[in-house]
Amino acid sequence: MRFLPVNRQALMVELADLDETLALLGSLQREPIDGVQELVPAARTVLVQFAPARLGVAELVRRIAARDLGQRAERSNVLVEIPVHYDGEDLADVAQLLGITPEEVVRRHTGSEYAVAFTGFAPGFAYLSGGDPIFNVPRRTTPRTRVPAGSVALGGTFSAVYPQASPGGWQLIGRTSARMWDLARELPALLQPGYRVRFVDAAGMAQVDEAPAPAVAQAAPHEGNALRVKATGLMTLFQDRGRLGQAGQGVSASGAMDQAAFKAANRLVGNASDLAVLETVGGGLSLQSQGETVVAITGADAPLTVTTGSGQRWSVPRYQAVALADGDQLTVGQPVAGARCYVAVRGGFAVTPVLGSACTDTLANVGPAALAVGQVLPVRPADRKAVAAPELPPESLPTTGQDVVLDVELGPRTDWFTPEAVALLAAQRWQVTPQSNRVGLRVAGEQPLARAVAGELPSEGTPLGAIQVPPSGQPVLFLADHPLTGGYPVIGCVAPHHLDLAGQIPVGAWIRFNPIRAFEEYTPGAQGSKN
Repeated sequence: MRFLPVNRQALMVELADLDETLALLGSLQREPIDGVQELVPAARTVLVQFAPARLGVAELVRRIAARDLGQRAERSNVLVEIPVHYDGEDLADVAQLLGITPEEVVRRHTGSEYAVAFTGFAPGFAYLSGGDPIFNVPRRTTPRTRVPAGSVALGGTFSAVYPQASPGGWQLIGRTSARMWDLARELPALLQPGYRVRFVDAAGMAQVDEAPAPAVAQAAPHEGNALRVKATGLMTLFQDRGRLGQAGQGVSASGAMDQAAFKAANRLVGNASDLAVLETVGGGLSLQSQGETVVAITGADAPLTVTTGSGQRWSVPRYQAVALADGDQLTVGQPVAGARCYVAVRGGFAVTPVLGSACTDTLANVGPAALAVGQVLPVRPADRKAVAAPELPPESLPTTGQDVVLDVELGPRTDWFTPEAVALLAAQRWQVTPQSNRVGLRVAGEQPLARAVAGELPSEGTPLGAIQVPPSGQPVLFLADHPLTGGYPVIGCVAPHHLDLAGQIPVGAWIRFNPIRAFEEYTPGAQGSKN
């Protein structure tokens, strides 16, 4: 085992192969370690997220190192058969690469039983191991920008089915109508870790039809207090603390980009801290009160105005409860500092949670849809708890004209880069590009980061704040809606205390990465292991 640093709340355990990975995962699931919060298995690694206040890293390393990897994972008694039409765009190329005919590819792909090794990349995306040994297929040199939902694909030694349309670099050999992800099911993911899978040649069957979209229930007209959406701005979403504990289905936490601002908004109107609020980016949101409501706006430094039904208009402060009369319209202007504002309403929004959370994951397409003009947002009755006193806004928020310093903990794949690249990460300014969003900040520097290790990195868990470096050498800083696993090396991770700050960085701003911890593997029993 290798124990690689990630951040003060996570470490990466690297193992010899998939069998050892699954053995360790099984051991940690059968006999959990108190303080471990989430396990994200991959091809040869397990990302272990833990609570440092309850469990020191030295103790965690010691206890994991003591685990017996001799007990292999038990085979599930659940067998899922997936009918496939083998007409994929890459079928002929895969056959040529392997030196066999397309017919032989189909015969071998359907002739073996697979097991769900782990999940990741997207909700319902299962990495299937155990197929014919001939299948060791490299990813495409240039990934497709869109892979259709239901595509059956090969990548390395794994097979998989794309649950939804998404970018992807795997080789496409067929398609299926089987719905891999369906929120109408008790377990939305068709394939769970440990399940057995068999592909069935659907040649001769009726043509695969597009799976019908789930029916959307029409909300009944709301007659109580509510907020009506008059304008949405660039994008406004419901967000809360996040969707925790769903890694087994390939679903990351998501949640509010600025957790401190999200909690403050709820606190100011007397709500529990975990109720859903509105997260709006770039300004432009306008809400009209239906009945009397009390709201609070936190986060970015944006001008806030209230306009009455009679046309009177005045400014209102951030970080303070604001009473709205029936017909009053609240408008959030374009921020002068920061990027995202949070709107809480006293009593909370009456929004239905999905997988235990009302947050919207834009990458996974899980959670309520983005707000639309004309939409009515019902408000729940408030309890008797009083609103809080006004709070001081953050002293400084990032602007496009300043350098934003983010503390970074190096690892887990710092050693995949040259010493010069590691030094350059800190020495160079990186500008946030317009291609940035809730998934991550894409940054560009004058010089790209050069790798010391060539070749592909097997997919492995990626935490919030990971600085992943694709072949271009221009990093991507993963934010709330990042994929659960990734196939590019992570040179370092933004320290947890700067994640809220990262969520407020606007497009055009400059980032300076400040390493606060050097890359050093953890050694079981070593005196230097930090708690």
